[in-house]
Amino acid sequence: MRHQFLAASSLLLGILALAACMRAPQPAPQPRPAPPRPAPAPIATPAPPSSDWRDWSITPGAWSYRADSRGSVALFGVANADPDFTLRCDKGANAVYLSRHGEARGTGFTIRTSTMTRALPTQGMAGAAGYVGAVLTPEDRLLDAIGYSRGRFVVEAPPLAALALPAWPEVLRVVEDCRN
Repeated sequence: MRHQFLAASSLLLGILALAACMRAPQPAPQPRPAPPRPAPAPIATPAPPSSDWRDWSITPGAWSYRADSRGSVALFGVANADPDFTLRCDKGANAVYLSRHGEARGTGFTIRTSTMTRALPTQGMAGAAGYVGAVLTPEDRLLDAIGYSRGRFVVEAPPLAALALPAWPEVLRVVEDCRN
Protein backbone atom coordinates (compact mmCIF):
# COMPACT_ATOMS: atom_id res chain seq x y z
CA MET A 1 0.00 0.00 0.00
CA ARG A 2 2.82 2.23 0.70
CA HIS A 3 4.03 1.61 -2.75
CA GLN A 4 0.69 2.72 -4.16
CA PHE A 5 0.72 5.80 -1.97
CA LEU A 6 4.14 6.77 -3.22
CA ALA A 7 3.12 6.22 -6.81
CA ALA A 8 -0.02 8.30 -6.31
CA SER A 9 1.96 11.03 -4.56
CA SER A 10 4.51 11.08 -7.35
CA LEU A 11 1.74 11.32 -9.88
CA LEU A 12 0.11 14.16 -7.98
CA LEU A 13 3.40 16.02 -7.64
CA GLY A 14 4.06 15.61 -11.37
CA ILE A 15 0.65 17.04 -12.22
CA LEU A 16 1.20 19.95 -9.86
CA ALA A 17 4.64 20.57 -11.35
CA LEU A 18 3.17 20.63 -14.86
CA ALA A 19 0.40 22.94 -13.74
CA ALA A 20 2.97 25.30 -12.23
CA CYS A 21 4.82 25.46 -15.57
CA MET A 22 1.72 26.37 -17.53
CA ARG A 23 0.82 30.01 -18.04
CA ALA A 24 -2.51 31.38 -17.17
CA PRO A 25 -4.68 31.73 -20.26
CA GLN A 26 -4.21 35.08 -21.99
CA PRO A 27 -7.20 37.01 -23.24
CA ALA A 28 -7.58 36.97 -27.03
CA PRO A 29 -5.75 39.87 -28.62
CA GLN A 30 -7.98 42.77 -29.46
CA PRO A 31 -8.09 43.64 -33.16
CA ARG A 32 -6.05 46.69 -33.95
CA PRO A 33 -8.03 49.71 -35.00
CA ALA A 34 -7.79 50.39 -38.70
CA PRO A 35 -5.24 53.05 -39.51
CA PRO A 36 -6.83 56.33 -40.51
CA ARG A 37 -7.49 56.57 -44.23
CA PRO A 38 -5.35 59.10 -46.02
CA ALA A 39 -7.16 62.08 -47.42
CA PRO A 40 -8.07 61.59 -51.07
CA ALA A 41 -5.51 62.96 -53.45
CA PRO A 42 -6.54 66.27 -54.94
CA ILE A 43 -7.84 66.07 -58.48
CA ALA A 44 -5.14 67.24 -60.80
CA THR A 45 -5.97 70.34 -62.75
CA PRO A 46 -5.11 69.81 -66.40
CA ALA A 47 -2.06 71.70 -67.46
CA PRO A 48 -2.78 74.64 -69.71
CA PRO A 49 -2.02 74.00 -73.35
CA SER A 50 1.51 74.66 -74.38
CA SER A 51 2.22 78.13 -75.63
CA ASP A 52 3.64 76.46 -78.75
CA TRP A 53 0.68 75.53 -80.96
CA ARG A 54 2.74 72.77 -82.59
CA ASP A 55 2.42 70.83 -79.32
CA TRP A 56 -1.37 71.15 -79.07
CA SER A 57 -3.55 68.08 -79.46
CA ILE A 58 -5.39 67.81 -82.75
CA THR A 59 -9.01 68.93 -82.50
CA PRO A 60 -11.30 65.86 -82.50
CA GLY A 61 -12.74 65.10 -85.91
CA ALA A 62 -11.73 64.19 -89.43
CA TRP A 63 -11.62 65.74 -92.88
CA SER A 64 -14.04 64.73 -95.61
CA TYR A 65 -14.06 65.81 -99.26
CA ARG A 66 -16.81 66.11 -101.82
CA ALA A 67 -17.25 67.64 -105.23
CA ASP A 68 -20.38 69.62 -106.01
CA SER A 69 -21.80 71.89 -108.71
CA ARG A 70 -19.77 74.93 -107.49
CA GLY A 71 -16.44 73.12 -107.23
CA SER A 72 -15.48 71.13 -104.13
CA VAL A 73 -15.43 71.34 -100.38
CA ALA A 74 -13.33 69.88 -97.56
CA LEU A 75 -15.11 69.73 -94.21
CA PHE A 76 -13.54 69.10 -90.80
CA GLY A 77 -15.49 67.97 -87.77
CA VAL A 78 -17.02 65.07 -85.91
CA ALA A 79 -19.58 62.78 -87.55
CA ASN A 80 -23.24 63.80 -87.41
CA ALA A 81 -22.51 67.40 -86.43
CA ASP A 82 -21.95 70.68 -88.24
CA PRO A 83 -18.36 70.92 -89.47
CA ASP A 84 -16.01 73.03 -87.36
CA PHE A 85 -14.09 74.27 -90.39
CA THR A 86 -14.53 74.16 -94.16
CA LEU A 87 -12.55 75.05 -97.26
CA ARG A 88 -14.71 75.58 -100.33
CA CYS A 89 -13.59 76.02 -103.91
CA ASP A 90 -16.06 78.18 -105.82
CA LYS A 91 -14.88 77.91 -109.44
CA GLY A 92 -17.42 80.46 -110.67
CA ALA A 93 -16.17 83.08 -108.20
CA ASN A 94 -12.51 81.99 -108.57
CA ALA A 95 -12.28 81.92 -104.79
CA VAL A 96 -11.51 79.64 -101.88
CA TYR A 97 -13.66 80.25 -98.81
CA LEU A 98 -12.37 79.36 -95.34
CA SER A 99 -15.24 79.08 -92.86
CA ARG A 100 -15.24 78.61 -89.09
CA HIS A 101 -18.35 77.43 -87.26
CA GLY A 102 -19.46 79.84 -84.55
CA GLU A 103 -19.94 83.52 -83.92
CA ALA A 104 -16.67 85.44 -84.00
CA ARG A 105 -18.01 88.77 -85.17
CA GLY A 106 -15.51 91.20 -86.59
CA THR A 107 -12.46 89.65 -84.98
CA GLY A 108 -10.88 87.98 -87.99
CA PHE A 109 -8.99 84.71 -88.29
CA THR A 110 -5.40 84.00 -87.53
CA ILE A 111 -4.08 81.03 -89.48
CA ARG A 112 -0.83 79.51 -88.20
CA THR A 113 1.16 77.01 -90.25
CA SER A 114 4.70 75.72 -89.87
CA THR A 115 5.89 78.27 -92.45
CA MET A 116 3.46 81.19 -92.25
CA THR A 117 1.13 83.07 -89.90
CA ARG A 118 -1.47 85.43 -91.25
CA ALA A 119 -4.42 87.38 -89.91
CA LEU A 120 -7.38 87.44 -92.27
CA PRO A 121 -10.40 89.73 -92.11
CA THR A 122 -13.61 87.75 -91.73
CA GLN A 123 -17.22 88.25 -92.62
CA GLY A 124 -20.47 86.37 -92.17
CA MET A 125 -20.85 83.75 -94.87
CA ALA A 126 -23.91 84.22 -97.08
CA GLY A 127 -26.04 81.09 -97.02
CA ALA A 128 -24.04 79.65 -94.11
CA ALA A 129 -25.71 80.84 -90.93
CA GLY A 130 -23.56 80.34 -87.86
CA TYR A 131 -20.31 80.53 -89.82
CA VAL A 132 -17.77 83.27 -90.22
CA GLY A 133 -15.25 83.15 -93.01
CA ALA A 134 -12.54 84.62 -95.14
CA VAL A 135 -12.01 84.63 -98.90
CA LEU A 136 -8.72 83.89 -100.69
CA THR A 137 -7.80 83.59 -104.34
CA PRO A 138 -6.81 80.06 -105.39
CA GLU A 139 -3.22 81.26 -105.98
CA ASP A 140 -2.76 82.55 -102.42
CA ARG A 141 0.36 80.94 -100.92
CA LEU A 142 -1.35 80.67 -97.52
CA LEU A 143 -3.35 77.77 -98.99
CA ASP A 144 -0.13 75.94 -99.83
CA ALA A 145 1.24 76.68 -96.36
CA ILE A 146 -1.92 75.17 -94.83
CA GLY A 147 -1.76 72.04 -96.98
CA TYR A 148 1.96 71.46 -96.43
CA SER A 149 2.12 72.47 -92.77
CA ARG A 150 3.95 69.91 -90.65
CA GLY A 151 1.18 67.80 -89.23
CA ARG A 152 -1.24 70.55 -88.31
CA PHE A 153 -2.28 74.13 -88.72
CA VAL A 154 -4.22 76.34 -86.34
CA VAL A 155 -7.28 78.50 -86.88
CA GLU A 156 -7.83 81.15 -84.22
CA ALA A 157 -11.02 83.21 -84.26
CA PRO A 158 -11.59 84.73 -80.80
CA PRO A 159 -13.68 84.31 -78.72
CA LEU A 160 -14.01 80.79 -80.16
CA ALA A 161 -11.63 78.05 -79.08
CA ALA A 162 -8.66 77.63 -81.39
CA LEU A 163 -8.76 74.67 -83.78
CA ALA A 164 -5.63 72.56 -84.30
CA LEU A 165 -6.45 70.86 -87.59
CA PRO A 166 -4.52 68.05 -89.28
CA ALA A 167 -2.95 68.95 -92.62
CA TRP A 168 -4.57 66.14 -94.61
CA PRO A 169 -4.75 65.83 -98.44
CA GLU A 170 -8.37 67.04 -98.60
CA VAL A 171 -7.16 70.62 -98.11
CA LEU A 172 -4.83 70.60 -101.12
CA ARG A 173 -7.36 68.73 -103.21
CA VAL A 174 -9.82 71.63 -102.85
CA VAL A 175 -7.07 74.13 -103.69
CA GLU A 176 -6.03 72.14 -106.79
CA ASP A 177 -9.68 71.91 -107.90
CA CYS A 178 -9.81 75.72 -107.95
CA ARG A 179 -6.45 76.14 -109.68
CA ASN A 180 -7.30 73.83 -112.60
